[in-house]
Amino acid sequence: MSTPTHTSEPRYDLEERLLNYAADIIRFTESMLKTDSGRHVSNQLMRSGTSPLGQQGEAVSAESSKDFIHKMKVALKELRETDRWLKLVVRVPLIPAKVSAKPLLKETDELIRIFVASIKTAQRNATK
Repeated sequence: MSTPTHTSEPRYDLEERLLNYAADIIRFTESMLKTDSGRHVSNQLMRSGTSPLGQQGEAVSAESSKDFIHKMKVALKELRETDRWLKLVVRVPLIPAKVSAKPLLKETDELIRIFVASIKTAQRNATK
């Protein structure tokens, strides 16, 4: 068994972070109440919460900076939608008392900030 190579600084990998986020969204929606409203919101949350993984993948393969920015904006839109669905889940509530949405809300906020910064940087670079 080989030992992983570690550097002094952790490697930042947005794809891996989004993959973990999508997996967490799936696990979270699986824990939601199986009522009509729970199923409806679960489906919406599943769609919007897993979409940024694919959108970011498309952005990486963008054909131009304009295409990259557009795809990143779509992912940002989906993250903002996910944030609202999560807040609704908590407000109703549509999850058992033992399940917490706080980690997902925190990660959603952090991802939104990352995408906003990335879009701003790409826009600034596109005008140079």
